[in-house]
Amino acid sequence: VMDKGLSLREAEDLMNVGSELIDFVKLGFGTSLVTPGAKEKIELYKNAGSIPYLGGTLFEAYIIRGMFKEYINLMDHFNLNMLEISDGSYEMEQTDKLKYIKEMSKQFTVISEVGSKKKDVIYTPDEWVNMMASELEAGSVKVIAEARESGTTGIYNSDGSTNNELIESIAANISLDNVLWEAPVKSQQAWFIKEFGHNVNLGNIAPNEIISLEALRCGL
Repeated sequence: VMDKGLSLREAEDLMNVGSELIDFVKLGFGTSLVTPGAKEKIELYKNAGSIPYLGGTLFEAYIIRGMFKEYINLMDHFNLNMLEISDGSYEMEQTDKLKYIKEMSKQFTVISEVGSKKKDVIYTPDEWVNMMASELEAGSVKVIAEARESGTTGIYNSDGSTNNELIESIAANISLDNVLWEAPVKSQQAWFIKEFGHNVNLGNIAPNEIISLEALRCGL
């Protein structure tokens, strides 16, 4: 689920209806730095049984400024055990990204994101597969297939339709248990459920879509 700045009360309401359905809560981009009560909200998520983590764009914002130690301090401040490493906004060498994954996985649970948020940066299916495989080998517990909040890039075409060739290539080479498909749009969620079954890992889900998505998974 994508938390883009929910209040403490909104987060409590979300957990009241969705704690059994939500594995991870991503505190989107840099919202954790400006949301009042973020630290208390993180504890609320943890106590409810979901795992909160900071979005990868915030990691990139710290790295591009040479603030790796400060990022570790931020993780400690929020008492977080999981983080996302990505290079969707800041173009990082894959070798550097793998080094960060290896280093951070010694202390934290790491989830990494593959794919660019920029429409003009296009990877071949083989490149997607190779990046995902190398990041899992480096220590990521899951790899996120990028789509942005709009669902119009990465594993999707500009009109929001699925890039079938790319998705099929990933599914044929990477275990579905290890892939978290970003699917912010209802039609995309339905496509993945039909293609890979009702337990397929879906991400970038809006808080108010939790129950309707569960109904979709159940065939209702």
